Amino acid sequence: MIWKGIRFGMFLQIAVGPICIFIFQTAATSGFLVAETGVLGVAMIDCLFILAAIFGIGKILNKHRKLKEIIRYFGATVLVVFGLSSIAGGFRLSIIPSFNFLSQQSIETVFWKTLVLTLSNPLTILFWAGVFATKLVQENIKQKDIYSFGLGAVLSTLIFLTFISILGSFLTIFLDPVVLKVLNVIVGIMLVIFGIRTAWGQNYDQLDSREITEDKTSE
Repeated sequence: MIWKGIRFGMFLQIAVGPICIFIFQTAATSGFLVAETGVLGVAMIDCLFILAAIFGIGKILNKHRKLKEIIRYFGATVLVVFGLSSIAGGFRLSIIPSFNFLSQQSIETVFWKTLVLTLSNPLTILFWAGVFATKLVQENIKQKDIYSFGLGAVLSTLIFLTFISILGSFLTIFLDPVVLKVLNVIVGIMLVIFGIRTAWGQNYDQLDSREITEDKTSE
């Protein structure tokens, strides 16, 4: 079941979202080790969300649509703020203290940024609740195997984002500082777009793709 979880998780990584983009950007500007700290933060929150889905919190969220809307707009706001901060960083500006994305970032700063970004979409719990319900009904797997499947999904996040960190840190060797500034602006624009899409009606009742997870608000 762990292997099945890894394969399923890898398939979901096709839907590249803000977390993946942020990890790549961090690796390009601050190096592999700093970015990998962010990967650890993402995996921790993913694990938390998966456990919450298994314990049935997804059912509670699904019954309270107003709460879902509040959470959705909160996630959208976080993405837009991060995006604007990234754009400002490309021009050596900072709209939020210590959130200059282009400068060298500390391990602690990146860890907390990835925690906030990943936590910005608690509705990810609904996605995993839908996945686990499908596995239990259609594949008739045992309840205890759900934990193994979830572990595999978390491992897929670690594997994929670690690869993204390696790729970003490798490319930074060949990138001119001006190119990094442009990268900062591009990443910021993409984060803002993700935030706007999230605010304007992402359908969380159809839990059938990683786009719901990554629009994490988008691994």
